[in-house]
Amino acid sequence: MEKMQTSRQRSSAPAADDVSESLRPAMGGRLHLASSSPRRRELVALTGLAVVVSAADADETPRPGEGGGAMTRRLARRKAEAPPSGEIVLAADTTVVDGQNLIGKPADADEARRILQDLRGRRHTVVTSIAIRSPDGTVLLDTCESSVPMRTYRDEDIDRYIARGEPFDKAGAYNILDDGFDPVERDAFGDCYANVMGLPLCHVVRTLRRIGVEPAADVPAACQRHLRYDCRVFPSILEDAA
Repeated sequence: MEKMQTSRQRSSAPAADDVSESLRPAMGGRLHLASSSPRRRELVALTGLAVVVSAADADETPRPGEGGGAMTRRLARRKAEAPPSGEIVLAADTTVVDGQNLIGKPADADEARRILQDLRGRRHTVVTSIAIRSPDGTVLLDTCESSVPMRTYRDEDIDRYIARGEPFDKAGAYNILDDGFDPVERDAFGDCYANVMGLPLCHVVRTLRRIGVEPAADVPAACQRHLRYDCRVFPSILEDAA
């Protein structure tokens, strides 16, 4: 069974009462994060929930004609199905969409350099889908998109960034929080910051609420403190889960 929600920043979510009682685990239960990403581990800790982590590998090759939203939803769902049943599982998949191109993680330094040169000085879109699997096996999906304005950095900046070994585990080859490279025009950015890091936390919160789980922390406040970002979109995201 699968239920899906998709939004750029806001969509109309079913009320919590629309989810059957069999999907309501104990409040504050343990969350299984199916991801080896250190950035996702860092972000999910901000929920205040007890978290156990395991890797969830999947072939991230897009299917012919598959868009960013469809691909990330498919892969997030596949990753959420990997851990043992009976747990609350969170999985996610992120890609960079540049026109008709889906950009994943670079295979080597040459590809990282080409990606960063192509993205320089203009906007692209980061798409992350999350999948939450309830203990009875039901999978809930949600998707977030963020428009990302890139700085006009120099080739020398790219080379120094690559020399530090930073691009190779990141979709689009960059880390929005990297102070040494600083690839994004932060003053022009107005969407979900955590989404660009691979885990849109307010989308996680509203999806957990659909199965009766309330994070122990004030997640928007914790996220903004941690990322040093004044988020303007979280109220419209979370009002869908009210």
